[in-house]
Amino acid sequence: MVPASAATDVLNRVFGYPAFRGSQGEIIEHVVAGGDALVLMPTGGGKSLCYQIPALVRPGTGVVVSPLIALMQDQVDALRTLGVRANFLNSSQDYEERRIVEAEFVNGELDLLYVAPEGLGVPATQRLLDRGKISLFAIDEAHCVSQWGHDFRPDYLGLSMLHERWPEVPRIALTATATSATREEIATRLQLTGARHFTASFDRPNIQYRIVAKAEPRRQLLDLLRGEHPGDAGIVYCLSRASVEKTAEFLAQQGIPALPYHAGLDSRTRAANQSRFLREDGLVMVATIAFGMGIDKPDVRFVAHLDLPKSVEGYYQETGRAGRDGLPSTAWLAYGLQDVVQQRKMIESADGDANFRRNASQHLDAMLALCETVSCRRAQLLAYFGQTATAGGCGNCDTCLTPPESWDGTVAAQKLLSTVLRLQRERGQKFGAGQSIDILVGKQTDKVWQFRHDELSVFGIGADLRDQEWRGVVRQLLAAGYLAVEGDYGTLVLTGTSAEVLRGQVKVMMRREAPKPARQPRARTSTPAAAAAAADFPAEAAPDFERLRAWRAATAKEQGVPAYVIFHDATLRAIAALRPTSLAQLGTVSGVGQSKLAKFGQQVLDTLAESDSTPAPPAAAAPPATAARSAPATAAPPTGAARSAPAAAPAPDDYLWATDEEPPDEEPPYDDYA
Repeated sequence: MVPASAATDVLNRVFGYPAFRGSQGEIIEHVVAGGDALVLMPTGGGKSLCYQIPALVRPGTGVVVSPLIALMQDQVDALRTLGVRANFLNSSQDYEERRIVEAEFVNGELDLLYVAPEGLGVPATQRLLDRGKISLFAIDEAHCVSQWGHDFRPDYLGLSMLHERWPEVPRIALTATATSATREEIATRLQLTGARHFTASFDRPNIQYRIVAKAEPRRQLLDLLRGEHPGDAGIVYCLSRASVEKTAEFLAQQGIPALPYHAGLDSRTRAANQSRFLREDGLVMVATIAFGMGIDKPDVRFVAHLDLPKSVEGYYQETGRAGRDGLPSTAWLAYGLQDVVQQRKMIESADGDANFRRNASQHLDAMLALCETVSCRRAQLLAYFGQTATAGGCGNCDTCLTPPESWDGTVAAQKLLSTVLRLQRERGQKFGAGQSIDILVGKQTDKVWQFRHDELSVFGIGADLRDQEWRGVVRQLLAAGYLAVEGDYGTLVLTGTSAEVLRGQVKVMMRREAPKPARQPRARTSTPAAAAAAADFPAEAAPDFERLRAWRAATAKEQGVPAYVIFHDATLRAIAALRPTSLAQLGTVSGVGQSKLAKFGQQVLDTLAESDSTPAPPAAAAPPATAARSAPATAAPPTGAARSAPAAAPAPDDYLWATDEEPPDEEPPYDDYA
């Protein structure tokens, strides 16, 4: 039995943190003792420590199943900076590099070895693991095993063999999001039914959730970036490749450095764009859901969705990539009628069976309920995962900050449904939302004249509402299931519950969008210095904070690693506020472990000492969208550490799973597999 004090010693000495957060200590103690665990912890909650510390405490090498090449490289870089002996095996390495890593593992020279789920299915990899001593298996992003999840990876299903082949080795599966049903599926498929479950709070209080009605969404996005996040790093999610390309081009034309990422780009371009996003300040990545899983960049200040996510799990996972450092961040979604129509059509035209379509519809219904709620969005989000929010609202979502009105939309719903009904019964016709709305408001359009729809008894009975308001009625009836769409053209049809509304048996309450406020200049609150000030950071320390950021950027570029691998912003803020004058004093700051103190301590003190005679540098400007990426120098690993594999772009992978067969508006979850 390893004493609990050993884990605390590693936390202090290696990672530089004074104490465990939340349930970290309990999880680590359980795994160190040899127990299996299933851990649900939000992004930024410290999941990695839950397997990294047990791997350092227990004898042998911790084997980590990680889904993406870039993620492996960044985690290994970060661990080596801490003095941890870490390496990976994936298809970016040539034969000689793989041979060296294999020898390090067999000789017991590694604390952590990262491998791909596809790689573990290869007999040669299994035979290699048989030759070394394994301290634990960590299965990261474990929700990928769920076929109803948002990031399904078929090779994760084969990971049940870990228990069968190495029954004495403890396993820990980790994910940032899963409902109780998904959690049970993970446990069953990975043979972790006897594992202890740990569920942390899903609340991310630093993230402000906002969902707006679509009206020129790219312009709305531009207003968000210019008004609230100028110069900030962020992610913009779009549903299709074409939308990704057009949005990235639009932002670049507006002077905002933006890069595209989707499965249609060649692997080298994707790898280069992801590397730039991780290593440079102020870049915006415009992407499909093919991008983002496991991204460790802590200073992503916003995540924006220009299309409706398919599920609450996907939305939570994607928005959770913002604000990993705990500073204020924004989760913004533009949502409209066409999103509902498109998602419903995609479900109906999907290749899956009735059970698949039913599950997909349930996921979409929950996402629509989050969009249409008039109550606290955070409370709705947490309730989906079976957790309870603080009573009275969170105070940091749009419905709390600007409460929307609700109104009795029963009569409006009856008018709309009656229009759909009369078109079908009296004319044998089906139309989309636009024609139905034109009929209701009494528009004399060519199509109305062509089909003589001005002769219908419902013509003009909806003139009390504007077109946009009627679109909201259609959207909310679709969301509530009182209306449906069918066919390639998204025509409106009644459902089994439409009659209840028409007969007045149910009251239909609707959300009224607040009028768009007059644009007012607002103080920027998300620059690095301003965000630091917002977190009780002394204003007089801001110049030192900027000097430290400039030093960190230069050091990271020299070593060819992301800036956060050197120190997180939170650590630099603490250093600037304390202004240490000795290595011993610097070593008391959270996030400054022994290895980083030895490597960077004197440089930090020298940087602070320079502030007495040197003006603070300006905040780092975002690089232009067309800036060429500098070739990073390879940093020498710490003494005794594993040799670094070259950070080359991923080559075609013998472990790779991908498909070129996909609908034009829908991405497969991943194609940059390790």
